[in-house]
Amino acid sequence: MDILTAALMGLVLFIPALVPNSAAALFGGGTPVDFNRTWRGKRLLGDGKTWRGLFGGVGSGILIGLLMLAIAHLVGSEDGFGYGVFPQSVGVVVCLAAGSLLGDMAGAFIKRRLGMARGQKAPGLDQYDFVAGAFLLTLLVYPSWVMSTYVEGEAIAGLVALLVFVPLLHRSVNILGYKMGTKKEPW
Repeated sequence: MDILTAALMGLVLFIPALVPNSAAALFGGGTPVDFNRTWRGKRLLGDGKTWRGLFGGVGSGILIGLLMLAIAHLVGSEDGFGYGVFPQSVGVVVCLAAGSLLGDMAGAFIKRRLGMARGQKAPGLDQYDFVAGAFLLTLLVYPSWVMSTYVEGEAIAGLVALLVFVPLLHRSVNILGYKMGTKKEPW
């Protein structure tokens, strides 16, 4: 595999982790995940993290991942375009999608501890919390997949591509969400 292919594969295989954040904003509203609980006088997560958003976001990421696996099966890809064979392929997709929003919630938790208001800019944390969550959960459950897909040899190009691409995508999607009225801030 050459470096350009590894970079492209790193981006494509991460799609189930990229979708949940935007989908959560579309599905959001309703009961907060933290049920308005506080810790040391501050909300655990805040009103922006809701059960509807969590399930809608994770479900959307899983659905996109399963569609990608179905297409891989239809075209005869034996390794699910790089996710691995069944049942690992489904497990990787679920870990990426769920880890994405768990990372986003961890980011919200950190922002609340720092006294930051909902929607307040947190450069770096806002762009990479979901990436870290997706990688960590998937690494815990499927360490060899993460290592072979994003760390070992030329596959590191996929990780580098993600780290460069994600802030650009994050900014673009947030501006779009702001213009659509699903986000209160364009960042």
